[in-house]
Amino acid sequence: MIQEIFIGGGGEDYQVPQHLTLRYANRHGLIAGATGTGKTVTLQILAESFSQAGVPVFLSDVKGDLSGMANPGNAEGSLHDAFVKRAQKIGFTSFSYHKVPVTFWDLFGEQGHPVRTTVVEMGPLLLSRLLELSEAQEGVLNIAFRLADEQGLPLLDLKDLQALLVWVGENREGLSLRYGNISTASIGAIQRRLLVLENQGAAKMFGEPAMELSDLMRLDPEGRGMVNILAADKLMASPKLYATFLLWLLSELFETLPEVGDPEKPELVFFFDEAHLLFEDAPKALVDKVEQVARLIRSKGVGIYFVTQSPDDIPEDILGQLGNRVQHALRAFTARDQKKLRLAAETYRDNPRFATEEAIRDVGIGEAVTSMLEKKAVPGLVERTLIRPPSSQVGPLSAEIRKAVMTNSVMAGKYDQPVDRHSAFEILQARAEKAAAEAAEAEDQAEIAPDPLVREFSAARRYSGSRVGRSTSRRVGSGDTFASAMSEAVIKELKGTTGRRIVRGILGGLFKGR
Repeated sequence: MIQEIFIGGGGEDYQVPQHLTLRYANRHGLIAGATGTGKTVTLQILAESFSQAGVPVFLSDVKGDLSGMANPGNAEGSLHDAFVKRAQKIGFTSFSYHKVPVTFWDLFGEQGHPVRTTVVEMGPLLLSRLLELSEAQEGVLNIAFRLADEQGLPLLDLKDLQALLVWVGENREGLSLRYGNISTASIGAIQRRLLVLENQGAAKMFGEPAMELSDLMRLDPEGRGMVNILAADKLMASPKLYATFLLWLLSELFETLPEVGDPEKPELVFFFDEAHLLFEDAPKALVDKVEQVARLIRSKGVGIYFVTQSPDDIPEDILGQLGNRVQHALRAFTARDQKKLRLAAETYRDNPRFATEEAIRDVGIGEAVTSMLEKKAVPGLVERTLIRPPSSQVGPLSAEIRKAVMTNSVMAGKYDQPVDRHSAFEILQARAEKAAAEAAEAEDQAEIAPDPLVREFSAARRYSGSRVGRSTSRRVGSGDTFASAMSEAVIKELKGTTGRRIVRGILGGLFKGR
């Protein structure tokens, strides 16, 4: 049984093996470094190694480069020669090329199997973050979710939420007495944000069939962990959507998975690339949520590895929980960069052989400063490490091979066709149609059998005791003038408002007790 993951060679001659202990892999980690210093390859070799150890992996492919993991590396060419030399230099005698089992996913359903969740599973907090709502608008959204729960209105897709907001707006006066102020301006702002989200293609993310978390935690027939790759190159055009989706997935794992304590190896490893997007302009409630998940989810066997340019991108309370660290080079050309470099160095356990700050600044491409948890989960001494070469293909997969991998996947066909079942939109639409039909029927009945009050005034008009002139049928008595005017006014008033009264009465009572 594999107990350690080989990261690379450390020490002055790079002959000292650097390992990540699987037992401590759920204590989370950090992969940091400037653009072009080798973070993606480090992520790739970790994902390969976790898979070989029978640990499923979820990662996002921001640049499209990680899709190559579905293919073995190329055993010829200049890149091959460089890899062989590196393997020899670090004593990686078992180096060979092989592919890993991969499942491709895509929120837009283009470069992978569709990924969906429901509006109610996303919840008002994350949805408010996604829509960038104000505090007042977030309050209205919370009221809408509460009403959906009380009224038995399933919120599955965006049109369900849009229909519910329309109903809330139509009944806001009565609802405000119970839930607090509901302004039409707030409802309109939420509807506009939903429209923008829909135009960005996010409507495909909400609906059914929703993703089953068990599909991310599969092993292949050989016992290797499945590497789930989310196509994120197009998704990155909507960074809030990207960050919110990954945070939702983490939250679902946290709320769904059972407690397992400290297993011999993780149940799942989750790589959060471009992690700074999660915390940019994030409200405190959201940062607190991430901290809670990071602190508690390890007891459910899930390891989270944040991938970003600088450790400074991660809030201090969360950074302190990341035990396994791979720090690639940080450039320090400005005073601000130097401050970040100094802060990054302070988060490592010093090695007396060299200055950590200088090492982080000077390491080359494919080299890193590493610190892994050792016995009793104590951080190891910081070490300069030459990262081992990957066994799978470096760079993107061709469109033809990607399509073949998707076609042969056991996930093929499971999520391809969306299902639009009976939910809030259909329920509210049916109620509105019923109310309209009842209102029309009431109008018809009013015309056939006038109200007794109408008949009374009509009778008063006929038997008012006035004279009728010989040359005309027009009444001329003063009493007749009053009776005629009064009866005509009442009839006009009743005919003009009866329908509206009935409709309001029906709509006002439609949702009571339902």
